Formats: sequence, C-alpha cells, structure tokens
Amino acid sequence: MSKAIKTSVEGMRTVGYAELLRSNRRFRLLWLGQVVSQMGDWFDTIAVYTIVLHLTGSGRAVALIMVARFLPSVVMGPLSGVVADRFSRRTIMITADLLRALVVLGFLLVRRPNQMWLVYVLTVLQLAFSAFFEPAKTAAIPSIVSDRELLPANAIASVTWSAMLTLGAALGGFVAGWFGTNAAFVLDSLTFIASAGLIASVTFPKRPPRAKAKLTIAKALGISDTIEGARYVRHRPRVFAYLMVKPAWGMGGGILTLLAVFGERVFPVAGKTATGIGVLFTARGIGTAIGPIVARRWAGETRKQMQNAIGIGFLIGGAFYIAFAVSRSFALALLFLAIAHTGGSILWVFSTVLLQQSVEDQFRGRVFAAELALLTLTMAASNYLVGELMDRFGFSPRVVTVGVGTFFLLPGLFWFATRKWWDRKEKVQTSESTVALENGKANRVVTNE
Repeated sequence: MSKAIKTSVEGMRTVGYAELLRSNRRFRLLWLGQVVSQMGDWFDTIAVYTIVLHLTGSGRAVALIMVARFLPSVVMGPLSGVVADRFSRRTIMITADLLRALVVLGFLLVRRPNQMWLVYVLTVLQLAFSAFFEPAKTAAIPSIVSDRELLPANAIASVTWSAMLTLGAALGGFVAGWFGTNAAFVLDSLTFIASAGLIASVTFPKRPPRAKAKLTIAKALGISDTIEGARYVRHRPRVFAYLMVKPAWGMGGGILTLLAVFGERVFPVAGKTATGIGVLFTARGIGTAIGPIVARRWAGETRKQMQNAIGIGFLIGGAFYIAFAVSRSFALALLFLAIAHTGGSILWVFSTVLLQQSVEDQFRGRVFAAELALLTLTMAASNYLVGELMDRFGFSPRVVTVGVGTFFLLPGLFWFATRKWWDRKEKVQTSESTVALENGKANRVVTNE
C-alpha cells in the first residue's frame, strides 16, 4: 500500500486501509473483535480435530465433524436472517459470542471415546450460534462505514480471515501440542468474551422502526419474513446474481479436501503429511489475503468494474486450479494455488460489497443469511462429491482437481453471458417501480384534495 489514498474512476475520494482503521472507531472495534474471535476459532478447530483423532483414529469421524460444522448454517440460515432484520444486530452478535464462549468450554468434558456424541453436539451448537453472528455482522457493516469506506472495510475483513487462517492455525497447533487441547479451548472461550466486549463498546445507528403487523404463527416463526425476503430477491435480478456468487464459488469447495490429500499423497514435506498440508493451506491463505488488495487497485471500485472482476475471478480460480493439478514442481504448485485463491477472494469481497450497496437495510440480514446457507450447502456437497470420486470411483487427486478447476470456469462464463440481461432487466423493473410509486403518490394527492 504505497498510496494510502487514491481517487476512483467516479471521482470519489476513497479510503486507505490504515486510514479507515485509524479514523473509524466503530469499525476498528468490530474488526478487533473479528481478529480475536477468528484467532480463537482456529485454536478450537485444531484442538477438536486432535481430540477426534486421539479418541477414534478415524478419518470418517473427522469427516462427520466437517458435516457438523456445515449443517447449522444450512438449517438455521432462514431463521438467523429474520432475526438479524427484526432485532438489534449488536445484541445478536454479543449474545452469540457469549454463548459460544460457554459452549467451547464444554469440550473440556470430553475424555473417552464413548463421549464422541458430545463433540458433535457441541460443534453443532457452536456453529449454530455462528450462523446468527455472521449475517448480523455483515448486515451491520454498511451502517457504520460510509459508501467510500465499504470496499476497504470488506477487503480488511477478508484479509483478516486469511491472516487468521495462516497464523491462527499455526498458533493453535502449537498451543494444543505444547499445552494440551484444554488450553486451546480455554483461550478460545476468552477470545469470544473479548470479542463480545469490543462489540459492546460499538454504538450502531438506530434503525427505523418496523411497521406493526398482526402477529400470526407464520409471523412468529419467521416464515412470513422469509417469504418476504425471497420475493424481494426474486424481483431484483441483479441482487439474485450477486447472491449466487459465493454459492457458485462453493461448488468448487471440494478443493479443501483435495489439499489435505495432496499434502499426504503428492506433496508431503520431508515425508510428513501434516507439514505438507500446512504449507498448502498457507499458500491458500496468502492468496486470499492479497486478492482484494490487488483487485481494488487493478479493477477499480465502480459497480461495472466490480462486476467484471467477479467474472474474471472465477476464470482465474478455475485456470490456476487446473495448473496446480498438473504441476510437478512443488514451488510452482504453491504459486498456482495462491493465484487461484486470489481469484476466489476477489469475487468474495466484491460480491459482498455489491450486495451491501444494493440491498436495503431491512432486508440485508435475510439476504446474507440465505447467501451463507447456500454457500455452506454447496461447500458440503462439493467436498462429499470429491471424496466419493476418489474413494468410490478411484480417480486420482490430480484428475479430480482438474475437474474442479474446469467446473469452476463455468460460473465465470455464465456470469459474462448473462450479465447484460439481468442488468437490463433490473433497470426496467426499477423504472417500473419508480413509475408505480409516483402514480401512487399522485393518487394520494388527488384523494386528499
């Protein structure tokens, strides 16, 4: 970041990353909460996998933990979105943090193989509370940053996740290895408490009161609000397109399983599987960290520029996954993997910004919860399919990775092929809505007269 501040194509003065953290106290506190919380998440993740392997020695048990981590977002997604739009997002985030702090301490009770059921239950509970936290946080960001701060704010969030992936996993493995898994769980609990304290010190703008409506069973259960959110997206093709970017990315999520297999069978470091996996995941983290920063300077920040970058991000990911799959050099494989995940992080950040800009505040929670649920569902399906292709059908990890890369190209091609259509349709519908609104106002004036 040689230039902290630059000027966008539209002439709006944009904000540098350091300037944003320095000048916007509310975002800085929310970001610090993310730092400590995600650091603790990786402490917890490494410790849970260590316990499962120690108690069972079963790869299937680890796979079931993955399912337990994916499932809550799919099941709780609709409800968490309704809650994020109906209640205080600040309160939701604080409550979710405190409940997760309590839940992770439950892992301290696990001692014997016959207690594995408790590991699954606690994992589901922890990720269920996370399913409420994440949509509330993403929906709240536009209310504490200005329009010109929105892209750097989301870029910082993405880079932070990548940094915590790299640093948190390494430190988590060190803590669990040297001080035991119990120490990792206690530290994770403390990070959630610290995150809750930081968020509690943030003042969020007061949201406009919701229109009062007769309470029905469907309303109480959030069914009416969920249907309302679905109708909102259905009538906005551009919003629907943005919403489907991450789920489309998730269809290539089986690469996570493939990285573990590559670390074991293709690129072990000094004969050690764990080290090979660790280096591959580090390359992934580096790629996701630099993607948004490079894209912001290269692509620009207008809506059209970000839309173009999303399609290109898919093509970069697919092409370099294929290059990674066929590479015989470990150094080149790491480079190709990092570049592939650069493309993934570009489309991740830009689709988030475009959704935040396009969706009204009262619908953001439901939209981002739906996005998270669909992403989790496609990630789970992709990882399962990758495992089946290798174990049941005997395909090599290289062949499966080529398939994932080829499949990853399709959303990018489809994005470019359909963009003009849904962009034009959105403009027509917006124009019709404006005319209808003006006619309604005119009718009310006539009636009053």
